[in-house]
Amino acid sequence: MVKGDSTDGEEADTFTMPFRPNRAQRRFISRLWHRNIILKARQLGFTTLIAILWLDHALFNADQRCGIIAHDREAAEAIFRDKVKYAYENLPEEIRDRFPLARDSAVELLFAHNNSSVRVATSMRSGTIHRLHVSELGKISARFPHKAKEVMTGSIPAVPTTGILVIESTAEGANGEFYHLSQRAEALHYTHKKLSPRDYRFHFYAWWQEPNYRMDAGLVHVTREQHDYFDQVEVEMQCTIDLEQRAWYVATQEADFPGAPERMWQEYPSTPAEAFQQSSAGRYYAKAMVALTKRGGITSVPELDLPVYTFWDIGRADGTAIWFMQSLRGEDRFINYYEEHEEDLRHYVRHLQDLGYVFGAHFLPHDANHKRLGDTNRSTKQQLQALMPGQKFTVVPRITELQTGVNLVRKHLRGAWFDREACAFGLERLRGYSKKFSRALNKFIDEPDKSNGCTEGADALRQWAQAKESGLFNPNDDGYGARAEPEEEEDAPDWRA
Repeated sequence: MVKGDSTDGEEADTFTMPFRPNRAQRRFISRLWHRNIILKARQLGFTTLIAILWLDHALFNADQRCGIIAHDREAAEAIFRDKVKYAYENLPEEIRDRFPLARDSAVELLFAHNNSSVRVATSMRSGTIHRLHVSELGKISARFPHKAKEVMTGSIPAVPTTGILVIESTAEGANGEFYHLSQRAEALHYTHKKLSPRDYRFHFYAWWQEPNYRMDAGLVHVTREQHDYFDQVEVEMQCTIDLEQRAWYVATQEADFPGAPERMWQEYPSTPAEAFQQSSAGRYYAKAMVALTKRGGITSVPELDLPVYTFWDIGRADGTAIWFMQSLRGEDRFINYYEEHEEDLRHYVRHLQDLGYVFGAHFLPHDANHKRLGDTNRSTKQQLQALMPGQKFTVVPRITELQTGVNLVRKHLRGAWFDREACAFGLERLRGYSKKFSRALNKFIDEPDKSNGCTEGADALRQWAQAKESGLFNPNDDGYGARAEPEEEEDAPDWRA
């Protein structure tokens, strides 16, 4: 028994019901391989399916370790409570009597009769994992890249070739571990090559494959342009999308994702490529990034025997981003990017020291001069100076209008170069930096959308453009790139508040 609803796809009032795989789940079971990548639309129930499969495997096979990795602690607790433990507790009593628990914690069921277990957590590194499900790796890659790296280097290698690994997610932009794994798996799929136990089998489940994603066509107006889109999908995917399906898609987009077509592509993709597609609407640097790419500004940028300058954004909540740049004959050459969340300044200082660079200067956002109430009662700049004695820290003055800073970034990007690998995540942040969409006004407003995690990376690069424009950054002077700071002025209104 599982906690279910009255439909296979849509969310509804929940109740206890026998688990019966839906169409997408049955198709997945029939194609299950040692290594599996699932790119999918929302609400198809794959986490429920895999939790049931893992529980079944643990109950009937001795000394097995089955795990599910979630993108955060809250999701892990919900999956364990509502998928794993709920299913076990709703087994018939006579079955539970035969399969008693040796341990029942908040994250793991360990069975007394055979020493097998099912565990849900945000990471798994110790020992062999015979069955592993990584849920929403796209989200993990976008929001917590260090966790994604840990999954790739620690958790996945723990699954033997005789085991089963399932990586499942909706898309979260054309970068990160999930994107690269999906691209590789899809490419293998189209070669029709016989897969080895270490190759990933590609599974794609579009919204139009879910029978419940339909509604009365008489209730929704579908434009000629929208019909053309559906016709194109039919040709590309060799499928049929009827009027009721088209009505559901249009109604869902207008209700849930107005003005944000990329969100619809991401959550309800029609094709694999569309899942990672991004709209340029509302994006601050869409044209600038296209121009940067066309002129070859994203390339292999070698690290030179020159000072390295850093440009920071220190988030008010939990995110900090740092760009690393060298200057050669007037060229600004970005050689690295780093972003982390929920860490204090000591973490970032350790990271800088581990890189082994010789630093010229560090450029901080305007509020780095503000003293912060707490244990130290010191400003961010003062704390960094104490952690990195002898280093030069320059605070970039505040601008009164965000658009001024955006225009400066666009201007100076024309002479900048970025390493395609070391800066890939930062470049993705620049591409994703966008305006907030107002549902009330039905348009984008001139305010950054902080919900997608791109503001820190974009704001850090803006410190570079503002420092260049104001003359604070000059790599040819005796100050290793940083001129004396102007006297601090009274704060202007904060457009980020």
